[in-house]
Amino acid sequence: MAGLIETADGGFSPTSSYVETAGELLKSLSPGKSVQEGEASEHACTSPHDVYRPNTRLKPRSVPVPLLQSGDRGGEGLRAEGSRMLIDARTRKGPFFHLSLKAGAWCFTHYNNMYHPRCVIPREEGGMDAEYEQLCKRVAVINVAVERQVQVKGPDAERFVDMCITRKAAAIKVGSAKYVILCNTAGGIINDPVLLRLSEDEFWFSIADSGAGLWLQGVNATGAYEVTIREIDVAPLSIAGKYALHTMRTLIGPQVDEIPYFGLMETSIAGCSVVVTRTGFSAEKNFEVFLRDAHRNADRLYAAVMEAGAPHGIREIAIPHHSRIEGGMLSYGQDMDIEVNPFEVGLGWQVNMSKDNFIGKAALMRIKEEGVTHRLAGLRVGGKRVDWYPADLYHVICPRSGDLVGYVTSMWYSPAQECNIALAFLPIDLAEIGTELKVALPEVYATAPGVTESATVVPVPFKKVEAAEYRTGMQAGNGCKLSSDVKK
Repeated sequence: MAGLIETADGGFSPTSSYVETAGELLKSLSPGKSVQEGEASEHACTSPHDVYRPNTRLKPRSVPVPLLQSGDRGGEGLRAEGSRMLIDARTRKGPFFHLSLKAGAWCFTHYNNMYHPRCVIPREEGGMDAEYEQLCKRVAVINVAVERQVQVKGPDAERFVDMCITRKAAAIKVGSAKYVILCNTAGGIINDPVLLRLSEDEFWFSIADSGAGLWLQGVNATGAYEVTIREIDVAPLSIAGKYALHTMRTLIGPQVDEIPYFGLMETSIAGCSVVVTRTGFSAEKNFEVFLRDAHRNADRLYAAVMEAGAPHGIREIAIPHHSRIEGGMLSYGQDMDIEVNPFEVGLGWQVNMSKDNFIGKAALMRIKEEGVTHRLAGLRVGGKRVDWYPADLYHVICPRSGDLVGYVTSMWYSPAQECNIALAFLPIDLAEIGTELKVALPEVYATAPGVTESATVVPVPFKKVEAAEYRTGMQAGNGCKLSSDVKK
């Protein structure tokens, strides 16, 4: 796909080659057109933009998901030219940014208004597939400073936090952490941070990619809770992979073995004050080192980590999304957003209805009782090896009707599964294990131009993860009824 071109009036439209390719695909395999009979239904698409016409098989949204398959500059995949990322003073670089550049980081994205490295190892050396191998066979350091730390501190800290999360704040003991979610009054997910409890009156929200810090301040805009809510100069580095534990032993000693999953330890590394947690965003062994006074101490900590990991071949990488998809770990803004509720994405286990109250409880009680019509599901997908971040939400097609019935939120080739794996948002009647579907991949990944690839709904996580009961992400069973009022 060649993407978009600028029009005479200053707008943008798909290039002719994209329209030709996508148009052929949409006419043959798109909302409402029958593969078997070749007769268009009320949702038939005659142009790429018809994906935004009403479609009863997609969940209604206030703001539609971007289903136009516009690709990237020069197409998709690791070898594509790609669009240039502007680096300027408007977006924060973070305390480890310069070190990531020195390590070779060549691709970035925006995350929490910061630059987030998305690939470090060069294309010629394998790119993200080489980074996956680094994670699984050696040890890696990952710059995750974009997980900005929002501190809630004061006499009412526990009571305030309890109102903001769907789990019980009192269950988070001092010296531990929990994966939590924040919801709005409609039950939509605002953020899914890891929440650290440093003391009785101090919590840190290690936030995912949304404005959760401002939202937390808004909750207390009238000063009803005696707390301060502010971002602090703390930034995490992730130490992950086969030899992560060995590296951490070198850094802080054998006591690291005593840190349980979602436990934390306050200590020092190379004279720097840090909080170490047993958390991370992959299916492998993970630790995160939260550095205080991060901008001043970044170089010192980074050097110590690289020295400790040198015997194990340490190298900086980006988060290998193959691994986090294998582990059923969700990416905010991609697999879920504010128009998605926990029961739709396998996070129903996060919602504790025994609490007296929390923001979104009434809506979530109603959703749990009425049931959901759509949910996130795992797919094994055919086609060529997907080796780069998808530029679009690939269309999921019902092979019986030819309807556009859903979309892929995350996808990558999994070396562990030896096939492409994906998370996709689907109607519940098509989200059952074993359901056969089709996925429309861009030309670089398709087995032939215009061909849709076979896909099968499978359980998530795709790969057995260490101490799975303590990990983040999707869990079997969504904790609510499934709505029977679904159009087949």
